[in-house]
Amino acid sequence: MALNWGPRLLAVALVAASCLPHHTHAASPPDRAAYAGQTLEILKRSVAFRTFKGAGQVPAYARYLAGVLKAGGFRDADISIEPYGETATLALRYRGTGAGKPILLSGHMDVVPADAADWKRDPFTAVVENGFVYGRGALDNKAGIAAMATALIQLKREGFKPRRDIIMLLSGDEETGQSTTRVLAERYANAELVLNSDAGGGMLDERTGKPLFYGIQAAEKTYADFRLVVTNPGGHSSRPSPYNAIYDLAGALRRIAAYKFPQQANELTRSFFRATAAQAEEPLAAAMRRFADNPADAEAAAALAASPEYVGQIGTTCVATMLAGGHAPNALPQRATANLNCRIFPGVPVETIRQKLVELVADPAVKVETVDAPVSSDASPLRKDVLAALRKAVDARAPGLPIVPHMSAGTTDSLFFRAKGIPSYGVGGVFMKASDEYSHGLDERVPVESLGPSAEMFATLLRNLTK
Repeated sequence: MALNWGPRLLAVALVAASCLPHHTHAASPPDRAAYAGQTLEILKRSVAFRTFKGAGQVPAYARYLAGVLKAGGFRDADISIEPYGETATLALRYRGTGAGKPILLSGHMDVVPADAADWKRDPFTAVVENGFVYGRGALDNKAGIAAMATALIQLKREGFKPRRDIIMLLSGDEETGQSTTRVLAERYANAELVLNSDAGGGMLDERTGKPLFYGIQAAEKTYADFRLVVTNPGGHSSRPSPYNAIYDLAGALRRIAAYKFPQQANELTRSFFRATAAQAEEPLAAAMRRFADNPADAEAAAALAASPEYVGQIGTTCVATMLAGGHAPNALPQRATANLNCRIFPGVPVETIRQKLVELVADPAVKVETVDAPVSSDASPLRKDVLAALRKAVDARAPGLPIVPHMSAGTTDSLFFRAKGIPSYGVGGVFMKASDEYSHGLDERVPVESLGPSAEMFATLLRNLTK
């Protein structure tokens, strides 16, 4: 989810967007109490649905959201829930007055599992405490869903008439197979662009709590798993042979571990490092500036690679994540396998990485197989209309706050829309400290004070992008 700080596209476009004039809109100021109250109420009820894989509650959650949207003024004909096995999708159409391509809002209803025995609070009972809403999915991604739903309901109540359709699409298995996302991306491939609530957001200073910058996600790396497999005839352990699947696999893994993929950059990541350098401490800030000016600077790249926060932003990474081998303590191994998880820089083909792994393994006994069918996508262009609308939305919360484009090292539903050629942008409205980000972990939480403004951000974006 959400606050994945990484690189983004055109520095020139970024600077230009920050200087664009603000245009007034005829709509009256939003009822901030209504935005805040409704977003909080939807979120609290949302957390109660156990929408992790195997629980089968995504369809029930979708029905709850449909009821909220109907109560907010949308017709039955505007809402569609489709089951997919134990999960489901939800689509809401806010009908426009013109024939332009629709703008899509993206989010996911599912969450990762949570064991109540490990939590201080019941993970599926929303608890408002210490200025936060605690609960599984509170941040990833039910706060985003609540904000989008509230924005659409409030726009409807205000009488806003978009010139193009707005379609909110909620997937049901983003945390696992993303099969529902594939279906939605295929079905709505004619869209103008996607605004994703599951990425982007504002970063707050750890000491003062003041906003440092707003990150817009416009690209993500390709997720790919590769399986290394070695098979041998085996035999009795008292009769060792020159061939041992575990030894062969271990040697291959050592050679891969010793290799560093070449550093890479695009206009997006260079823009990210230039902007982030203004907030970073020396000497790391100097390394960011040098890398942005010259991505071939090996010393600067090494300094960034030493930081877990930035190593994923300077090129492809591959790391061993799973290992298995042998079948008995007194037998020579007949099979040994390892999983390599790679996050591939945009524009690099998956097969190119597999071939490089084969080269590094340098052993015909070790097979390198691509797992499943990874999906790749290019970075989305930083469109002036999107940046101008985002500038207005951010200024309503923190005037003049720097907007920093970034690339996610992980995967969101935007991947599948970008793969269809649809520009997609992570524009989540949550502002929070990095130290408070517990997506997928214990005590997952989201700041209460960020909920209403998050919904207002989506309303502002939609007013300006669909008028």
